[in-house]
Amino acid sequence: MRVALLTGGGDCPGLNAVIRAVTKSLIHHGNAEVLGIADGFEGLMGENPRVKPLAWDEVSGILHQGGTILGTSNSANPLRDAATLAQTGENIRQLGLDVVVAIGGDGTMSLAHGLEQVGLRCVGVPKTIDNDIANCERSFGFDTAVATVTESLRRIESTAMSHHRVMIVETMGRHAGWLALEAGIAGAADIILLPEIDYDLQAVIHVCRAREARQRYTIICIGEGAKESGASQTVREQVAGSPDPVRLGGVGHVLRARLQPHLRSEVRTTVLGHVQRGGDPTPFDRVLATRFGHHAAQLVIRGEFGRMVTLQGGQIGSVDIARVANVQRTIALDDGLLVMARDIGISLGEMHTP
Repeated sequence: MRVALLTGGGDCPGLNAVIRAVTKSLIHHGNAEVLGIADGFEGLMGENPRVKPLAWDEVSGILHQGGTILGTSNSANPLRDAATLAQTGENIRQLGLDVVVAIGGDGTMSLAHGLEQVGLRCVGVPKTIDNDIANCERSFGFDTAVATVTESLRRIESTAMSHHRVMIVETMGRHAGWLALEAGIAGAADIILLPEIDYDLQAVIHVCRAREARQRYTIICIGEGAKESGASQTVREQVAGSPDPVRLGGVGHVLRARLQPHLRSEVRTTVLGHVQRGGDPTPFDRVLATRFGHHAAQLVIRGEFGRMVTLQGGQIGSVDIARVANVQRTIALDDGLLVMARDIGISLGEMHTP
């Protein structure tokens, strides 16, 4: 069996752990030939596909490394036109690929599902620091990102306390608030603003003013997809032809400009950006990524194609990729973490009426 691996979308701590687990499992138990595809689907799209053999020694010693040894891209779209789709299908046949293990988020799963029309057989592995993949309660990379944001919040708190400031920290997460919510709770943020709950500016002002009179500083953790009630999400850029064309970012600066005229405290914004994606994975993510990679290899060996590895109820399993493609997992309004946050006095930007 000839199996290829690719990593698509943004980089994420734990990708190399998956590559290692898939490759070693397929070599050791599946007697398979394993190839690595460079730079995600981009490496499959051109007239000269970019692939290289993955041997046992080549994937040894990479468990703890951040990023991906295969490279990745989040703008390649083999479905963008008929000619590109046909070329991609021809490349798959010329390479003699029996199956591709695609490691990525909902965009990568959507592309993998779409390529079934040109004969691609695929097994998916969920990857995202946003934790927003449908039918998967925890994706690798998320724990590392939460730890990074939490440490940043703690560092920023010391400056906020010293200068008596309102400090806004903007996280990634796209249209899902998992990263802002869990890191905000772990980092003792006073206000957490999420894409799932439009915030009321007056409610945020009220909390900041109350803290001015007591603690004299406020920490706000805001997801990049959050928005004020009646406003639109803040779009940083749009990338034509990308599976994920709308790139959010900058809402922290929008909030700062809206808050400053109403407060005595100086308001500052920090956009954490790509630091949330980088660095070595936490031990939790190394283990989870290895479990995902091993299960993906088992699906390949058993011939269970068109499936994505998942974690549900604490158990590793799989779901049909069609149930993941073009779907995002957001925070339900009755989620227990939201209930807990309100009960311990964290503001979610909601205006409470007596």
